[in-house]
Amino acid sequence: MHLPVRPPVGHMEGATAVPLLRATRQTCYMRELKALLPYLRRYRGAIAVGLGTVVVSNAVNVASLEFIKAGVDALAQPGATRAAVGRYALFSALLALVAGAGRFWMRQILNGVSRRVELDLRDDFFAQLLRLDAGFYAANPTGEIMSRATNDIAAVRMVAGPAYMYLVNTIVFGLFAIVRMTMIDPWMTLVSLIPLLLLPPVTVGFGNLIHDRFEKIQEQLGILSTMAQENLAGQRIVKAYGQEAAQTARFRALAKESMRRNVELARTQGLFFPSLALLAGLGMALALWVGGRAILAGRISVGDLVIFLIYLGMLSWPMIALGWVVNLFQRGAASMGRVSRVLRTQPAVREAPDAVAPAEVRGEVEFAGVSFRYPGTEREVLRDVWFRVPAGATVAIVGPTGSGKSTLVALLARMYDPTHGEVRVDGIPLTRWKLRRLRQAVALVPQDTFLFSDTIGENLALGLDETDEARRLERVRDAARVARLDQTIESFPGGYDTLLGERGINLSGGQKQRAALARAVARNAPILVLDDALSAVDTHTEHGILEGLRRVFERRTSLIVSHRVTAVMHADLILVMDGGRLVERGTHAELLRAGGVYAALQRRQLLAEQVEGDDLLAAAPGAV
Repeated sequence: MHLPVRPPVGHMEGATAVPLLRATRQTCYMRELKALLPYLRRYRGAIAVGLGTVVVSNAVNVASLEFIKAGVDALAQPGATRAAVGRYALFSALLALVAGAGRFWMRQILNGVSRRVELDLRDDFFAQLLRLDAGFYAANPTGEIMSRATNDIAAVRMVAGPAYMYLVNTIVFGLFAIVRMTMIDPWMTLVSLIPLLLLPPVTVGFGNLIHDRFEKIQEQLGILSTMAQENLAGQRIVKAYGQEAAQTARFRALAKESMRRNVELARTQGLFFPSLALLAGLGMALALWVGGRAILAGRISVGDLVIFLIYLGMLSWPMIALGWVVNLFQRGAASMGRVSRVLRTQPAVREAPDAVAPAEVRGEVEFAGVSFRYPGTEREVLRDVWFRVPAGATVAIVGPTGSGKSTLVALLARMYDPTHGEVRVDGIPLTRWKLRRLRQAVALVPQDTFLFSDTIGENLALGLDETDEARRLERVRDAARVARLDQTIESFPGGYDTLLGERGINLSGGQKQRAALARAVARNAPILVLDDALSAVDTHTEHGILEGLRRVFERRTSLIVSHRVTAVMHADLILVMDGGRLVERGTHAELLRAGGVYAALQRRQLLAEQVEGDDLLAAAPGAV
């Protein structure tokens, strides 16, 4: 005989992404869970075997109870022997052992399937995150996306194995038990099951309360996760501004609210299961009362009453577990809805059906009447921009802060698509390029430098298609020399095998920029784009890097975005942006003679350098 134990109760935490993942309660649970079916179909053979094991183990368990009945009835017979009772006990124990083994394999198979489904879903989710465009990440905080990838997928896993396993187990054993109980005494069965009929409405009512409270917990957890992620990533800023106490107080307030919502859920669950247990106990009391009268009336034997009570006890716990199963389905459906909405999100930047991947890229770049505004905004960042960069030319883009320089770079790398107009490479609109081929053709050094938690050598070799390790290392070393980073790397204890911290935290700002520059140079792509790539580098180092880059510029089309005139004065063409418009174009000398925006920028920079020099002289010892 095996008495099922009620599964442990806990809540699966998650968070609601903003604004992507809002309405959950309005959607049907089963509709959300339909998205899980393709993942389950991959393992339908294993699921069939697992569910077959559920049926067999319950049938064997029911058979073992018949030997208990026979043993109890044998004790009531005159001349009962120890050997006869022992045989019944032995047969019952053997069958219980077989049933236990069946339950072990039931869990082994179905829980194993749930883990594989979790792996498949996690892989698809991560691959989808890599496909989504910059607009998605601008609208959804990283902490909340991480909550989808961890807590919500874990909640879905509980549906993909334990939830339907317990549900089928409850249904199968319930059918076996009720049929056998009815064969013993229909009236006793009817009376004892009346309290159990209250379980479904109680379960549904409590399930809705639990779901509402769980949704509130998920929402708060998203806020808490986002704050924690931001503080971990920006911990140097927190320390620099002395905000440890303020951030701790803010986190404590959010954590207290999270605790309050979890306590509300715990209170609801704390009332839920005792209510179910009370109904089950009432059914047991009624069975004992009616069954005792039946024995006295001679309608049933003592053995009949014993296994009836065992069946009722074994039936009560699965019915109680049914509430937990309903709770799992509700949470899993809510979580699958949030995960599915990410999986169904179509990136704004995607390949056309007729996309091409030219074998050779010359590097001609053209902006044809390009206007752009960021998703969700009304202000045009770029307005009717026209220019053409011949293949192999070096073009600089300058202008005041907020003039649209970095947006031009983002459009060329196709992080976004223009609101109006076209961006073309080699005469082909970017919307007709295969994304992978386009990204291979453009080596970008973004304004916001990012390095991975890997060795500095692997960071510099990111995206290289070189399979020969010696050639790969040679390209990395050459690129490091161009970026004036080679001596710095060689001074590290591990050289190019030195492990970097998160986002390259153990490098200075200038070293991180030079590492990003070396990474782009190493790719040897036909188009090189530097978006204010030397802003954290001192003037002397910048001069040396620019000297090395001139050799690199000769072999590819180069676009240089910079706020320093000294970094762009040798470009073949200089484009001047102001207020989202292209207001001037020409060489350094031509623009100075024109006396426009570019000339004003140079005058301001020269004046700033002169003031800085005067301040240094005034601060020198012995200055008058």
